[in-house]
Amino acid sequence: MRGADTFTESLFTMLRLEDFVPQAHPLRPIRTMVNQALTKMDRLFASMYEADIKGGRPSIAPEKLLRAMLLQVLYSIRSERQLMEQTQYNLLFRWFIGLSMDDAVWVPTVFTKNRARLIQHDAVITFFNEVLDIAHKRNLLSGEHFSVDGTMIKAWAGHKSFVRKDGGNGDDSDSGGTGGFQGEKRSNETHQSKTDPDAKLYRKGKTASELRYMGHTLSDNRHGLVVSAVVTQADGYAEREAAKAMLNDARQVANEPSAEVTVGADKGYDAEEFVQACLEMKVTPHVAQNTSGRRSAVSDEIARSVGYAISQQKRKLIEQGFGWVKTVGRMRQVMVRGLKKVDQMFVLSMAAYNLVRMRTLGQIRPQGL
Repeated sequence: MRGADTFTESLFTMLRLEDFVPQAHPLRPIRTMVNQALTKMDRLFASMYEADIKGGRPSIAPEKLLRAMLLQVLYSIRSERQLMEQTQYNLLFRWFIGLSMDDAVWVPTVFTKNRARLIQHDAVITFFNEVLDIAHKRNLLSGEHFSVDGTMIKAWAGHKSFVRKDGGNGDDSDSGGTGGFQGEKRSNETHQSKTDPDAKLYRKGKTASELRYMGHTLSDNRHGLVVSAVVTQADGYAEREAAKAMLNDARQVANEPSAEVTVGADKGYDAEEFVQACLEMKVTPHVAQNTSGRRSAVSDEIARSVGYAISQQKRKLIEQGFGWVKTVGRMRQVMVRGLKKVDQMFVLSMAAYNLVRMRTLGQIRPQGL
């Protein structure tokens, strides 16, 4: 018997949002870890609003704001406007964020303004560290053996925005005002992007020159979890300088002060000043030797060790994080402007990557949960 094509809606329902989310849904363990991290950030959230003495309408709860931003990363949502639109009708999103079925969804501009407060108080960095603390308690980190690398992030700015700092037209005065730059010598010393002044014109290897930032991560070799992440302006020294800063922080929190700390890296880090800096920090540099027309700064004694071979094998795990945040996290070309905002999105994306990886590791080794 053919069913009737009718639509009848009940006036009331006894179902909760919890009832719509399957018990085996992959967001459930992630939400549990996120809530653990956010609970420990309660004092920070309270201090963020202590200066508000004018009263008025309550702002977006920072816990809900961070959960919504995580959803934007996890589900590759293009913009805040699209995120708010999907939250309006997606019960899974409402459940994850902590909105009931009757709660109104925020206006996109209000959501964006509230997000700026998180940057001001480094809330995303604190959240990243709290997620890392959960990984440490679950014995997912070695705390002693690391890998380091950097990647290019295309800025949300085009070539035509890259103009002379002094306001001159340069060699494109005959371009009819179309912004042509053929034949003009451009550099970061004389030119700057009007759209994103923090972005720098940069190229690496055989890639074309683009307005870019550089993202850097330090990963733990045990399971490839990212233990430190930062974005800098793009230049030829940024990778090694960022690596030294991240290694110094990691050395301070090593499990044992006297334990051997190692770092694996590619040939781009085979420079005398970087290797020497590692040794001064008591970090053994398991850097891939670059012997192409030169002498490697890494001694043969280090290169012949068993740990060196293991580090070279493990350091490839760091590429998985970059691949994930560039595809799922949409960080190949970032859609925010300014160094602080780009850094916030990069660190949040790496926190999301860690959460996904920790969820997977929890399924493989449930005894660690």
